[in-house]
Amino acid sequence: MLKENINEFLLFIALAQEGSFTKAAAKLGMSQSALSHAIKALEERIKLRLFNRTTRSVSLSDAGERLLTIIEPRFTEIEDELQLLNEDYHKAAGNIRLSSSDYAAQYIIWPVVKQFAKEYPDIKVEINVENKLTDIVTERYDAGVRFGDQVAKDMIAVRISPDIRFLIVCTPAYLEGKSEPLIPDDLLKHQCINMRLNSNGGMYAWEFERDGKSSKLRVHGQFAFNSPNQVLDATLDNFGFAYLPDTMVNKYLEAGQLVSVLKEWSPLTPGLHLYYPSRRQHKLAFMLLLKALHYKC
Repeated sequence: MLKENINEFLLFIALAQEGSFTKAAAKLGMSQSALSHAIKALEERIKLRLFNRTTRSVSLSDAGERLLTIIEPRFTEIEDELQLLNEDYHKAAGNIRLSSSDYAAQYIIWPVVKQFAKEYPDIKVEINVENKLTDIVTERYDAGVRFGDQVAKDMIAVRISPDIRFLIVCTPAYLEGKSEPLIPDDLLKHQCINMRLNSNGGMYAWEFERDGKSSKLRVHGQFAFNSPNQVLDATLDNFGFAYLPDTMVNKYLEAGQLVSVLKEWSPLTPGLHLYYPSRRQHKLAFMLLLKALHYKC
């Protein structure tokens, strides 16, 4: 059955991925009617209805979902292996797609990648900034970046940063004439700059730890952002306290532009890790970038 239907299975995967006969046909370089006829022929041959069709949309049936789960990874693996066979291992080249938060992209990945690019000019690196937990397999990324305690157990994780301490900071100008917070609850008397989470839309609760006890506090203030870079800008503009990684604020603390409070309450967070699926055979370009990013304790 497979031998006589292999092309139809490839058309099936393309239609499932695009969710539209128009888009899939354009991607495949064929007419919509030819694609429709091929899919119908496949369904008749294997005696399964693979798609639910209406005048406006097309979606996978239960049988189609199961078939896609079975065959798509295998065809992807074949394509990956064929690509590896055709790569010139004496000259690293190719494309690498990474999913990262803007903090990790700016402060951890970019300082390494800008040097890496000079050494390997034929390797193209795409960094997509997404301040949310992304399914890198579904979105077809080579790898993603998360804090160590957020990486799924079925992924391979490689540390790319030291452990990170989150600090409560503000400008000396903001704190002038005000009482310095001595315990986390004192922050409720101050303006605090919030960070909205893209994953669930809620405000990030600031985390504290002391004497082995952890706590969280939801703070209040005039401003909220969904990027730590904007939080930092607002902090430097004297709008209140912020909760930010030490790597973002250390240079401002050293220059006296910011001050840190509640240091004894500041938690240490597992460092950032680059993670990727364990089952995938990666190309040379990816392995070279992985080696460059790897943090050596």
